[in-house]
Amino acid sequence: MQTPSLELAFRARLDFGEGPRLRFEPAAKAFTRGFVAVVGGEISGPRLSGRVVPFSGGDWPRIWASGLIEFEAHYMLEADDGTPIYIHNRGIAWSDPQVVARIEAGESVDPAATYCRITPTFEVPPGPHDWLNRTVFVGVAERQGASTAFDYYAVT
Repeated sequence: MQTPSLELAFRARLDFGEGPRLRFEPAAKAFTRGFVAVVGGEISGPRLSGRVVPFSGGDWPRIWASGLIEFEAHYMLEADDGTPIYIHNRGIAWSDPQVVARIEAGESVDPAATYCRITPTFEVPPGPHDWLNRTVFVGVAERQGASTAFDYYAVT
């Protein structure tokens, strides 16, 4: 069998806006539920360029006391040619709980202090970007103030 490799498909910057994120502890659950709306952003790269559609969705993380964060995000992208692209982004992040507390407080932290990996899937109409429907992706992410930067890699 052929060993898979990774090819950078595109980069994204998601803007979440300033201010606190919604957080609450569900009854009889051992995690904190969060929500943050996507207010905009950009996508660029060798295979896809465009924008993040403002207010088209957001992220609903589960935040555990251990420092583990499980991401569950849904939002829309729009390619430069106007093609709508739905993304369902799942993943995990882990940091020491003290680092998570600093991130939650809006502080900048050394990117090396966090581990964040994502596995997005896409829904795209027929046309020049439908390769997104039939490609497996993995990615990395890094919080940058009120934004998060993502690198998406196609598994080839």
